[in-house]
Amino acid sequence: MNFRRIKHFLRRLFSRRKDREINPDEIFLDASNLPAFDQHQFEGRLERPIAKRTHFLVAAVFLFLLLLYAGRVGFLQTYRGEAFARLSESNRLTHSIIFADRGVLYDRTGKELAWNVAGTDDDFALRRYYRDEGLSHAIGYVGYPLKDVAGVYYQNAYIGRGGAESFFDGRLSGDNGLKIVEIDALQKVTSESVVRPPRDGENITLSVDASLSSALFTLLKRRAEESGFVGGAGVVVDISNGEIIALASYPEYDSQTLTDGESGERIQSYVEDSRKPFLNRIVSGLYTPGSIIKPIIAIGALEEGVITPEKEILSTGSIRVPHPYIEDAFSIFVDWKAHGYVDMRRALAVSSNVYFYEVGGGFENQKGIGIEGINRYARMFGLGETSSSPFEGESIGVIPNPRWKEETFNGDEWRIGDTYNTSIGQYGFQVTPMQMALAIGAIANGGTLFTPILEKGTSAEKKVLPINARNTEVVREGMRLGVREGTAQALSVSFVDVAAKTGTAELGTVKQFVNSWVVGFYPYENPRYAFAVIMERGPVKNLVGAASVMREYLEWIHAHAPEYLSPVN
Repeated sequence: MNFRRIKHFLRRLFSRRKDREINPDEIFLDASNLPAFDQHQFEGRLERPIAKRTHFLVAAVFLFLLLLYAGRVGFLQTYRGEAFARLSESNRLTHSIIFADRGVLYDRTGKELAWNVAGTDDDFALRRYYRDEGLSHAIGYVGYPLKDVAGVYYQNAYIGRGGAESFFDGRLSGDNGLKIVEIDALQKVTSESVVRPPRDGENITLSVDASLSSALFTLLKRRAEESGFVGGAGVVVDISNGEIIALASYPEYDSQTLTDGESGERIQSYVEDSRKPFLNRIVSGLYTPGSIIKPIIAIGALEEGVITPEKEILSTGSIRVPHPYIEDAFSIFVDWKAHGYVDMRRALAVSSNVYFYEVGGGFENQKGIGIEGINRYARMFGLGETSSSPFEGESIGVIPNPRWKEETFNGDEWRIGDTYNTSIGQYGFQVTPMQMALAIGAIANGGTLFTPILEKGTSAEKKVLPINARNTEVVREGMRLGVREGTAQALSVSFVDVAAKTGTAELGTVKQFVNSWVVGFYPYENPRYAFAVIMERGPVKNLVGAASVMREYLEWIHAHAPEYLSPVN
């Protein structure tokens, strides 16, 4: 019995030894103490097998993701299958713009000024083209539709910039259409279908005559180049309705160059040109008016009753007033010559400074309308404010007054000499050619100030000025006398009676440059058109300026467009 127990014990003992795992520490008892092992290089360390629970954990994660994916696929297939089928179908379809034709611009005679020609671009096949030199500021230019490198349009319309292209952009543009193009797996077009047809832009007839504008530009350019003027501008308006008949600003940009945008060198030359070809001098150019302001001062003096048309003032060549700070000293205000005794008509004809010093600022026993009166009547005739013209960037100008001087010259006070200089259009006075043409038009038509319009046959806003028609008649007579025997004799032509006022505004402290002006209207007996021409910043000794340009212009009209010289019907 005991023998059996001993045998069983020994069997168990030897069996346990055979199956028991040997601990590495029993073999490498002092391995961790040996200095030759670099433990940072994992010497002396034994690899251990990955635990079974790690395998189970990884398998569980993959199983979870597989179940999640299968569930999502089942959801999309069951509940969103129809929607994704439609989306898949639409991936075969692309939308394409059908560009509307931009409206054509015509001049008042029906001549095309801006039109479209078929181009080579597959997307927008119409290119914009323009007519003649001298019309760029009137017409403007356009920017073509633009797309990114992926072929997606981020500007999907023609954009009008400047002149009529900008002012009438909404009407010229129309509305683009839309078509659907079906493509196959190889990206080949299999069919097309128009979803929304385009609506072409509206054609517009402008009030300007292209031939008259081009001729005026040519004359401005020639006079500037021959006489050393920086630039020039001219405008003619219909005094019965405010329509702009002709306008030109020199120098100018080329509408075609800016529209095409291909000649970067030429465009850069416009940017760098000190003469500012981008400046529309007709509405944005500000100029010292000089003596062309005198007709407005004359009406103010008559309206305020400070003088009658027949009263004469003696011009000995200057007036002098006591100096405000130096005892027994005087400030001298000169005339350009001694005119003797002149009444209002004669004063306008010969452009007497002394006469207008006195009716403007007063002198001795002669009352003047004062600086407040000058401001009031200048603003009444549209100076110092926008004319609401159809062109961008219109300037309002400056009418000097005590508040303006205080702000401009660090609190300096207003003096009588400032009023004298303002009354002859000097000092800080600044106007635009458009303002002066409209103001002279209001004198010519008896007191109606129009807003200028660029579209033929449309109605302009107008303001009837609170002035006596007899007073405007006196001023018109003085301007006519100026052409017959005064400073505007250059406009004395045989084929039409013109009334005009010239002006020479001195520039700079040393007065070595001048602006040369002429304003007026024609025909005299039954006025139809008013005009303003300026030659900008020329040599003071030059005697050929704006009046010569207008003389040549009238001669051109007489030869090529005599219908513009006849009286209003």
